[in-house]
Amino acid sequence: MRTRVDEDKQQVRERVWDLLDAEGATLDATAHGRIPNFKGSGAAANRLAELPVWHDAHVIKAVPDKAQLPVRARALTEGKTVFMAVPKLADPRPFYLLDPAVIPVPPQEAASSKIAATVAPRVDVADLQPVDMVVVGSVAVNRHGVRIGKGAGYSDLEFALLMEAGLISDQTVVVSTVHSLQVLDEELPATDHDFGVDLIITPHEVISCRSPHRPTGLVWEHLDAAKIASIPALAARAPAN
Repeated sequence: MRTRVDEDKQQVRERVWDLLDAEGATLDATAHGRIPNFKGSGAAANRLAELPVWHDAHVIKAVPDKAQLPVRARALTEGKTVFMAVPKLADPRPFYLLDPAVIPVPPQEAASSKIAATVAPRVDVADLQPVDMVVVGSVAVNRHGVRIGKGAGYSDLEFALLMEAGLISDQTVVVSTVHSLQVLDEELPATDHDFGVDLIITPHEVISCRSPHRPTGLVWEHLDAAKIASIPALAARAPAN
């Protein structure tokens, strides 16, 4: 069931997707319906890699989107451990674990979501290490750290699962790499289960966000029975009725 917040978010998405398409700012035929694979994603990754928080990070949880591939490749090249979710979290072991010490292909290849799925072991939440940095894609963000994704909700679920497991803490840095056109100077709609970002990295700018929202864990009342049943890691943790 769509809420007013869902509708407001979709209006923002459509507006940003239209803008990116009009400006030719992505590498795909259209930005619509996805996390934009924006031009300059490599420059944004390089800018992130200049920051002390990057140098201090040893374990990175990253999304599998194309726009964040340069970040994942850079992390593996520098010896950082990277993990990312199995599509739709549809496996009892819902994460791929990329250990740069043992991956059998070069980092640039292993960083591809398709290749990672063939070379990286799937692991359960319990098998993961505490996370130093979370790297996410966005459709839109504002300078307060409010983020809007593509609408599927999986990034928020991954984040909440790791929060509940104690693998994400207040010290974990949450980063989104985006095109400058995706950074909006306006209030953005959000719910209690949406997490905010600490840093926004564009090809030209680093934006620090003050006190972004973080949920304490899974917000069960925001999940319907079908969604819970489709994700084994949720079904195993669901409270009894």
